[in-house]
Amino acid sequence: MRTRTILIVFTAVFFSSCFAIYGEGEQPSREAPSGAWVIPVRGDIDRGMVVFLRRGIERAVRGGAEFLIFDINTFGGRVDSALQITTLIGSVDEAEAIAYITTSPEGLGVSWSAGALISFACSRIFMAPGTSIGAAAPVYMTEEGPQSAGEKTVSAVRAQIAALAEKNGYPVNIAKAMVDTDIEIREVRVGGEVRVLTEDETEDLERGGEKPERGRIVSQKGKLLTLTAKEMERYKVSSGTVANAEELLDSLGIGGGQQAVTVEKTVADTAVGIITGSAVTSLLIVIGLIALFLEITSPGFGVPGTVAIVCFAVVFASYALLGTVGSIELILFVIGLVLLIVEIFLIPGFGVVGISGLILIVLSLILSMQGFVWPQYNWQWAIFRRNILVVVSSAVGSIAVFALLASLLPQVKLFSRLTLQTEQTADSGYTVQELETEGRLLGKRGEAVTTLRPSGKAEFEGEVLPVETDGEFLTAGDSVQIIEVSGNRIIVRKC
Repeated sequence: MRTRTILIVFTAVFFSSCFAIYGEGEQPSREAPSGAWVIPVRGDIDRGMVVFLRRGIERAVRGGAEFLIFDINTFGGRVDSALQITTLIGSVDEAEAIAYITTSPEGLGVSWSAGALISFACSRIFMAPGTSIGAAAPVYMTEEGPQSAGEKTVSAVRAQIAALAEKNGYPVNIAKAMVDTDIEIREVRVGGEVRVLTEDETEDLERGGEKPERGRIVSQKGKLLTLTAKEMERYKVSSGTVANAEELLDSLGIGGGQQAVTVEKTVADTAVGIITGSAVTSLLIVIGLIALFLEITSPGFGVPGTVAIVCFAVVFASYALLGTVGSIELILFVIGLVLLIVEIFLIPGFGVVGISGLILIVLSLILSMQGFVWPQYNWQWAIFRRNILVVVSSAVGSIAVFALLASLLPQVKLFSRLTLQTEQTADSGYTVQELETEGRLLGKRGEAVTTLRPSGKAEFEGEVLPVETDGEFLTAGDSVQIIEVSGNRIIVRKC
């Protein structure tokens, strides 16, 4: 009971600590109230970035932000993470989202690939001098290096960035040309206004009676579009070129020396990024499965069960913060666990029920790591294959390690109670009657010293021995005779 209490307290303290660490970033800011909040988007766009931006947006909205300024400086990253971030930005109604492509000594001054998607999700874009944006074609990693995605994936991303451009009033052709190399666009002057059109759109204007003047080609067929800060402003994509944060705040109409509040990454944000990485996720799954096998095959509830709970809870909780864990994943995991327990305790051998349980557990872990059920695009297939590799290899590795532990545990004193001992040696205090002793006792008569119900003690020629009957009850003083000696068992009957 004491051990169980310690384990429960440990588990509670563990999760309380996790929530406390994550809650650091949720505390109200001690900065002076401000209408502008800056959320950095720097480095790779990955799962950890999704969690950080979700927390930053929620904190800024609670803080009464009027503007959410996304300080973007990135080469890009995961397509699925970028799409999640665009959804987060698009769901904010309380504040205006502003993209600001900045330069800094440690930065790159670019918003490429996934960064371009995030920029177009904002209602206005500002750029610092010397920065650029574009090259948003989706790619996926292979053994030979990065490869361009297929038409199906390109079409999906092209449609998404076009939808973002339409929503926020940006030239749609420029957004599409940043994703699709098959699109060629050029400057066309129509009634004194410079527009960026495809050849088909230009011909449609001519057929309608307009007299467009063709200018230079902005993006040639076969190449991805990337624009500088001045070009973005020229084509009315950027709302302005500003040198620093102070100029940006002035452009937004909240200058006057007012400072923006910057959301910084916390230990929890970094931890989630590490945990959701393939290596740490694999390690947690291996440890969790091994601990689960040990707990199921040992009596009571102990350390292995607690370790399994902690490992799987950390995995599911981390991916829940990414928004990829729902009720279906948890239900599949619980059903798989129940089937595994039923197979081990109620059904002899290991068959369909146990295998089904393992499959459901593996499936629940795979689904918890992705935001879709079945992949449709190349980038989703790449993520799906990676998740399968991580989970299946972890499951196979845990089974191999468990088999190794099963062979080693009997020799390890700490774990000796978890395994069945196949030998009872004299060194451990076990004894057995010798054959000569059996022959000497068989047939002897004596008297019961205690009541035999059905076991007790009887005296034979001055020697008191533990005996038992075939099932009958005898009282002290009854005469008995030894009719069988089997190992340490001496069987008697009344005579």
